[in-house]
This record gives sequence, structure tokens and C-alpha cells, in this order.
Amino acid sequence: MTQNTVTNAVAVRQTGPGAMVEAYRADLATVMPSHVKPDTFVRLAVGVLRRDEKLAMAAQNNPAALMGALMDAAQLGLQPGTEQFYLVPRKVKGRMEVQGIRGYQGEIELIYQAGAVSSVIVEVVRQADSFKYSPGRDERPAHEIDWDAEDRGALRLVYAYAVMKDGATSKVVVLNRAQVMKAKAMSQGSDTPYSPWQKHEEAMWMKTAAHRLTKWVPTSAEYMREQLRAQAEVASEQAPVVPTMPPIPPTSQPHDDEDEAIEAEFVDDQPGWPAAAAPGSAGA
Repeated sequence: MTQNTVTNAVAVRQTGPGAMVEAYRADLATVMPSHVKPDTFVRLAVGVLRRDEKLAMAAQNNPAALMGALMDAAQLGLQPGTEQFYLVPRKVKGRMEVQGIRGYQGEIELIYQAGAVSSVIVEVVRQADSFKYSPGRDERPAHEIDWDAEDRGALRLVYAYAVMKDGATSKVVVLNRAQVMKAKAMSQGSDTPYSPWQKHEEAMWMKTAAHRLTKWVPTSAEYMREQLRAQAEVASEQAPVVPTMPPIPPTSQPHDDEDEAIEAEFVDDQPGWPAAAAPGSAGA
């Protein structure tokens, strides 16, 4: 490697998309949920940009699209450049730019963040598998796999459900190939070679089912806040009653310091979700 090549590489690293992400660290941190570490988030984003030359070129073409995708990931509390939140190049009006796409692990993470479920099950069913589920009769699907089979066959179905913290089972979502392909067709850029639909087909089937499940289970911190508020109200109702003091006998002078009843209100001191970031992600 020549000295000029090294110099150019250093210059690009200092002024390229990765440097821009570093510069916007504070802005990204302001929209992240409290459990997300800004340093880790930025390191993942910069790492994927430096590893993927095509993605870096797309980011250079349209920095706003890159930052929009990263703002979406930050606001949702998902890790960029992973199966939680893909960063992929796509062609728009003849030029490549960055697109953010939630992965199946991201959809599951959003469900867990709400705090209402103990587990989330998402599985694909292949041609050689045995699968039985009758809504209204079966609580959960019966899925049997021959793990010794050399080839389980093509993808046939995908299903998802959650086990709530009280042991109840959520609605079971089952999708066949036609339904998944319809979701794929509605996803921008799904037919391009850079799309996770092309590189991670099974994972995108699972993402589609997990995304449908989010319609039936809580996926935001609002659920947890409502639960805490309800618990506080119950605790207030069950608090022991303090005996009333007997009335004070009247004196020659009226008592000026009368006790005033102060009404207490439970205040939700947890901040809500910030304003929506610039569009950058596409769901199934």
C-alpha cells in the first residue's frame, strides 16, 4: 500500500459517513431509550459502514437518508447493522442510498421492551415438518421437526405467539407462503440483491410473522407505565386507614392554622417516546 493510498484512506475515515455518525452521537443519544448505550450504538453503525463499501457509498450519496435510518433505530432502541435493524443500500432515482429495515430480532425486542411477555416464539415450518393448529381448539401450535432429516424442504408456513407473564398465550399468528410473499412485495427494494429478503429469507419470514404479532401484544413502554399506575392506585386503596383525631374543643380565640386536605396525584415521571424521526425504515 502506497503512502498516498494510506493518506486517502485516513482522510475518508475522518470525513466520511462514519465520522458523520460520530459527530451526531449526542443527537442520537437524545432519542434513545434509557437501556441503549450511545457508545455501543455508534460503534455498531460506524463498524458496518466501514465493513461494507457499497453501504458507505450509499451513505455518502445521501447522508440524510443514513441519519434518518439511524434515528429510527435509535428511537426504537434497536442495534443498527444487526438482525435487529438492517442497514442496506437501495437505488432511488438512479442513485444508491441507505435504507433501514427492522429484522425479526428487532420486532421481538420491541415486544420484550414492553415488559408484558415472558417469552416470544417465532418459527418457520418447512415441507417435511408436521404442523397442526386449530384456532379455538388448540392453545398453541404442535410443530414437530425431524432433526435428522438432511433436507426439511422449502419454507411452507411461519408462526408466532407470545407467552404472557401470567402464563396466558397471546393470539397465534400463522402465515402461509402466499401471505408472506404479499408482505415481501409491499416491502421497498425487496427484489434488489442487497435486500435481506434475498440474503436472509428465513429471517424475513420470521420478521413478517413477528411484525403481525405486534398487533396483538404490547410493544411500547406505555404498557409498563399503565401497569405501574394501576399498581399504585391499588396500593393506595389498600393502605391502612388512619384513625381520625377527635375534634379540638373550641377556645376563646379561633385556630388560624387549620389543617388543609392535600390531594395527591400519581405522576408519571417517565418520559414518553420522542417525536418521530425522519423516515428511514420499512416494515413488512
